[in-house]
Amino acid sequence: MTDAPVAKRVPAPREQHGDVVVDEYAWLRARDDPDTLAYLEAENAHTATVTAPTESLQERLFAEIKGRIQETDLSVPTRKGAWWYYSRTEEGRQYPSHCRSTAADGTGEEVLLDQNELAGDSDFFALGAFDLSPDAGLLAYSTDYAGAELYTMRFRDLASGTDLDDTLVGTYYGTAWAVDGRTSFYVRPDDAMRPFQLWRHRLGTPQDADVLVHEEADERFYLTVGTTKDERWVLLALSSKVTDEVHVLRADDPEGEFRVVEPRQQDVEYGLEHWRDRFLIVTNADGAEDFKLVEAPVDDPGRERWRDVVGHRPGVTLAGIDVFADHLVLFERAEGLRRIRVREARPSGGERMSLDGEDHVIEQPELVSTASGGSNPEFDATVLRYGYTSMVTPSSVYDYDLRTRERVLKKQQPVLGGYDPERYTTERQWATAEDGTRVPLSLVYRKDRPTGAGGPALLYGYGSYEASMDPGFSSLRLSLLDRGFVFAIAHVRGGGELGRAWYRDGKLLEKRNTFTDFVVCTRHLVAEGWTTPGQLAVRGGSAGGLLV
Repeated sequence: MTDAPVAKRVPAPREQHGDVVVDEYAWLRARDDPDTLAYLEAENAHTATVTAPTESLQERLFAEIKGRIQETDLSVPTRKGAWWYYSRTEEGRQYPSHCRSTAADGTGEEVLLDQNELAGDSDFFALGAFDLSPDAGLLAYSTDYAGAELYTMRFRDLASGTDLDDTLVGTYYGTAWAVDGRTSFYVRPDDAMRPFQLWRHRLGTPQDADVLVHEEADERFYLTVGTTKDERWVLLALSSKVTDEVHVLRADDPEGEFRVVEPRQQDVEYGLEHWRDRFLIVTNADGAEDFKLVEAPVDDPGRERWRDVVGHRPGVTLAGIDVFADHLVLFERAEGLRRIRVREARPSGGERMSLDGEDHVIEQPELVSTASGGSNPEFDATVLRYGYTSMVTPSSVYDYDLRTRERVLKKQQPVLGGYDPERYTTERQWATAEDGTRVPLSLVYRKDRPTGAGGPALLYGYGSYEASMDPGFSSLRLSLLDRGFVFAIAHVRGGGELGRAWYRDGKLLEKRNTFTDFVVCTRHLVAEGWTTPGQLAVRGGSAGGLLV
């Protein structure tokens, strides 16, 4: 076996905040440098040599994995106004097509945007914006053909299927329509690709006539734009890692002035929705580190007017909300797992409604699972669409009647090749860290796998940026499970599975916990007989690569 190539060391000192750091591998940043290319080619050649004895296995695995994928598929249609919207994929075509049909009878399909036609024979293609005007007559969409995340936005007349003359270059993610359907807000990035400007465009005018609405000077903050669910307000959000500031504008007054809901205050995060006569605000203010829900009047929504709707519950993270005319939906995380809570609205005098009615958690068929919000664009709907998956159950779409509490499965990800979920099982276990903290693991394996006798295992970890590694299905993973593997996710500190404190205890001076948690998870799997040290593999990518 040949020796692995060794990257040369070229000291490159860099000073930051008065400290000098020497990076001996900074030269690898020059992607087109001959030395960089030669090193990468050497790494690829070494990998090919080392893995050559497994070529036949690689081919079998590729065939297995590809054989489980259904390339021709159709998403579950979503109702908005007079139309059902959906996307379709077709075998042999790389990108989806976005379509709609009339809600009255589901006939008369219109192809709004065929990404394959847009991509053509380009080496790279990405769709950015896909935003329907309020009257559903126009589509704002943006494309990137270089991979630089700088998009060109166009506007398609859906009646004729042709694009208007308006072309906006150098745009970023995020668009919002005004009620008039003739005014569009969009975002532009600075040279460092930080979204920092909000612009207003009037259809039929050149881009150089567009109006700069806001420019964010603080380099710690990035800018996003959108609308509330009822499309009555345009939201301009300015966010850093730990601080938010939201500006609002009535969508029927696009040339008006945005006003600040609550000025930015260090370490205070918030985001909002509009519900009937008030704003609903998810925030960590007042020490609510796992977040709470407050309401505020639209004419004076500052923090002094905030009133608790769902108070802070330590250990239960309020991750977000969805609003309906007569119901409030809370997306929560408890014991490391995502769940959905529904609260009823009730009359509270005159035409005013209160959100202190009865609530309940939607029960799911498996404990170790993930329930998440789906596409619910209609405010007056009485059905909640949500997504569900587990390490055994493929991604599924459910419709849940908010009044009767009945659930209907609308679609489940097809898994070809005779997949039978009854052959597999998933469970939650807890390892004990050296400081006594219980660290959750999510496991999946075949039911006929011998217990307590060891066997191959793969442990995955991440543990950074408050990102949660939720248990979900993977058809690729079946090739391991069917060969006797147990697959496990170590939900180590530094992630967000058990709330803000879980993240805080795995960062900065406490970062050591991320690594020691992962180690005790490996020891737990060995001690409980799931595997042996010689049969255990670990995996991580990006920040998880640092972990392993």
